[in-house]
Amino acid sequence: MTAELKKVPTWFWVVSIIFLIWNLMGVTAFFADIMMSDEALQALPENERDLYGKYPPWTKIAYAVAVFGGFFGCIGLVLRKQWAKPVFILSLIGVLVQMVHSLFIAKAMDVYGPGAAIMPVMVVLFSVFLIWFAGHCIKKGWIG
Repeated sequence: MTAELKKVPTWFWVVSIIFLIWNLMGVTAFFADIMMSDEALQALPENERDLYGKYPPWTKIAYAVAVFGGFFGCIGLVLRKQWAKPVFILSLIGVLVQMVHSLFIAKAMDVYGPGAAIMPVMVVLFSVFLIWFAGHCIKKGWIG
């Protein structure tokens, strides 16, 4: 027996769809990264090629968990399912593992400068927001 979900405001759909598109862009970036040809890699400046060499395979797994977790969590929001929240939490774990490696172990800022921290900070903030948003929606009875 399931409780009937409450009607959601229009802005719920706007936020959910915007973040679904955002996470779809992340999935697209993931595939572009893992499918980069040797020719494309060789066309990069030497310091960027060296940076790519500093990413062990497990970082690609963290990247996949991050982007697919965010994408499927947003699918959960659109479908109004509570499982979106734990999927977003898993995604945040992937984001943090990936970003810590990129910024502090591989030292991406040495290659790209301080601007290399902007996107990781945005991704972490968006991930935290999505966890909060899913929890808020659960409390409001919008997703169940």
